[in-house]
Amino acid sequence: MSCTTILVGKKASYDGSTMIARTDDGFFDVKKTIVVHPKDQKKEYKSVIGHCKVTLPDNPMRYTACPSVDPKNGIWAASGINEANVGMSATETITSNPRVLGADPMVEYKAKTRTAPEQTGGLGEEDFVVLVLPYINSAREGVERLGSLLEQYGTYESNGIAFNDADEIWWLETIGGHHWMARRVKDEEYVIMPNRLGIDYFDFNDAYGKKKNFMCSSDLKEFTEKYHLDLNTEGFNPRYVYGSHTDADHVYNNPRAWYIGRYFNPNTFRWDGENADYTPENDDIPWALVPEKKITPEDMKYILSSYYQGTPYNPYQKADLPEKGIYRPIGISRTGVTVLCQIRGYMPKELQAVEWISYGANAFNAMIGIYTNVAKLPKYISDVSLDVSTENFYWASRLAGVLADPHYGYTIQVIERYQNAVASNTHRLLNEYDEKVKESGDLSLLEEANKKICEMAKEQSTKALNQLILIASQHMKNGFSRADN
Repeated sequence: MSCTTILVGKKASYDGSTMIARTDDGFFDVKKTIVVHPKDQKKEYKSVIGHCKVTLPDNPMRYTACPSVDPKNGIWAASGINEANVGMSATETITSNPRVLGADPMVEYKAKTRTAPEQTGGLGEEDFVVLVLPYINSAREGVERLGSLLEQYGTYESNGIAFNDADEIWWLETIGGHHWMARRVKDEEYVIMPNRLGIDYFDFNDAYGKKKNFMCSSDLKEFTEKYHLDLNTEGFNPRYVYGSHTDADHVYNNPRAWYIGRYFNPNTFRWDGENADYTPENDDIPWALVPEKKITPEDMKYILSSYYQGTPYNPYQKADLPEKGIYRPIGISRTGVTVLCQIRGYMPKELQAVEWISYGANAFNAMIGIYTNVAKLPKYISDVSLDVSTENFYWASRLAGVLADPHYGYTIQVIERYQNAVASNTHRLLNEYDEKVKESGDLSLLEEANKKICEMAKEQSTKALNQLILIASQHMKNGFSRADN
């Protein structure tokens, strides 16, 4: 699934929290956000796509998830935070190359035929959150558990997966059908991940030794040497070894990395002009950078909503420039859900985890933050049907997008006011209930807070939709200027 991921270390964030965020860019997938309790976690799991069966441990934890409302293709839980305050986002679809896939092919499901038995497939994005998140107590444990599952069952696709706890962020990338590597994000850095294999440095000595900052499948180094995968002339850049360098990267993936780096590090490099250090089509834009200022949830929402504002590539600009719309936007139309998992290590454990959620096209939606240490979530985000309705945040967000997009110039001010109102009021309510819970110790207040946040989001969404519908109605093609009313 083509997505965009940003990871922010605790010294790079505004408040010392770790933050991982990803746009889940399927094909207009209808999504909801729920709490999964241990009693609801099946002991025997079978994937829909890979037909792979996995026996799960006996001690699952409670966790949040953003599954698809239509289960026909599997759960697709997307992202969540468990009761140990560990976040997980799965997955960012990444790229590989024929040499890797020839040496370690994907584990794809094949149905039974007259001449061959059924061949079970491996695991994939559909499965990872359900199989891993309920059983881990740290980001590092997330890498270890998922790594062992990949080595045992394999995968049928190339993916990147993020984990965070109060202290660490880890990023894992699959390599072929059974291999993988993972790297810890430095506390002072943020990471850019736009649908291609991203890690640009790897230390096998650490991965095979103390595992302080790097981990990998048990035979990755030997695998790399056996099949002559290393194309580096000096050092070890995994992009040259396991990744891709295609024309598609230049118009679909790299421009997003360029725009994100340009936003967070405008003065570190020259991003524009003939003498630019990096252009939108560069393959070597760094995986991790130290930002020029500390990063907030609003920064992450803005950049994950972006469509190259301030550049010739903006599809909404009035000027009919030849570069207009030539690159894949970050805030693409078909996003199902965007989740930012924030773990605030400076807070009491009961208050550390906040999950920021938005649905639909990020350019036109709003993002709310909710506490995850709860038994249930409000119906406004958890009770979503496949039918359009203004009674839930998913469909309200989708409606805002389809109304605003064709009338961008007339509606963008309404959208910006809507986004700011929801963000401001979310922070206000989180601040208020942080203090209430710390003073009283009453954890039931967390559900009350989530309810108030969702009520606020519904009120602001309805207000915005009223304005958007009026503007869209005023610009219908069958209007006429004669004063006939």
